[in-house]
Amino acid sequence: MDAIKINDKEFAVSIPEEKILKEVERLAAQMSRDLAGKNPLFLGVLNGSFMFAADLFRRITIPAEISFVKLASYEGTASTGVIKEVIGLSENICGRTVVVVEDIIDTGCTMQKLLENLGTRSPESIHICTLLLKPEKLQVPLNVEYVALEIPNDFIVGYGLDYDGYGRNLKDIYTVVE
Repeated sequence: MDAIKINDKEFAVSIPEEKILKEVERLAAQMSRDLAGKNPLFLGVLNGSFMFAADLFRRITIPAEISFVKLASYEGTASTGVIKEVIGLSENICGRTVVVVEDIIDTGCTMQKLLENLGTRSPESIHICTLLLKPEKLQVPLNVEYVALEIPNDFIVGYGLDYDGYGRNLKDIYTVVE
């Protein structure tokens, strides 16, 4: 499928599955080296990161755990700017190495809010891993150590990312066609 329609928008393939998985493999190898001996807790941010987190975690070769939190800040194609924690973290992260796994970082406001929340729980360290980064849209300073792909400020769907709940199941990433 080179082009699809979701609700009122047309999308075209911008990042094929093969390229995504190659970058996931690269990140997993790098993180397995960097975090060896740290027993990290990978913390996936739902709903968008579920595919990325699963593919990444399957390729991690060191002892590690995974959990998920759910935050909401999107409505349609734009961030609302209001961040609401829906499902909280139940694991004790005091003294732990935490790796936040996100599907996409654009403004960085959601990530900043999550980092503030996690910081109150006394982790040893917090690392940020994202499938996609929109550097031109970043509004807050973040140390994003692990980035699979940098993309322009386009609206995308697929591989866990959605448009009003649809498109998460697509294996490729699609960009909206204006």
